[in-house]
Amino acid sequence: MSHKNFIEALGIVFVEVSKTRILAEMEAREEHTNGADAVHGGIYMAFADTLGARGAIMNLPDGAVTSTLESKTNFLRGARPGKLIGEATPVHVGRTTQVWQTVVTDAAGKKLAVISQTQIVMPGNGSPQAERQQAMRDGKTL
Repeated sequence: MSHKNFIEALGIVFVEVSKTRILAEMEAREEHTNGADAVHGGIYMAFADTLGARGAIMNLPDGAVTSTLESKTNFLRGARPGKLIGEATPVHVGRTTQVWQTVVTDAAGKKLAVISQTQIVMPGNGSPQAERQQAMRDGKTL
């Protein structure tokens, strides 16, 4: 199976995208497990990183880009394959850094993980990455 990018490969669907809240869902599948029928912790981390980065993108000034600088995950409980829901909200939106917190829950609303990440904000210098992130910010592409 071929995918255009990692976000598509994970099957992340954005439900709400704004400067103050990112809400998304994904279906954790059998291939996302750790071999013991539990969703691999890296799936929680990748899901949350995608949401926090998208939140940072929504707050970028013109011509800037963002990248994850640091991420910390508190694993609260394991989950079997099924729907994961992630909600990311800003803790700090500054000129050179942003901090986002993502809470990952299962379909029943049980908290699975809390992820805190720092995004750096840098000049994009007209790069393809800057063009893509600006388009995402402006709602022109996923």
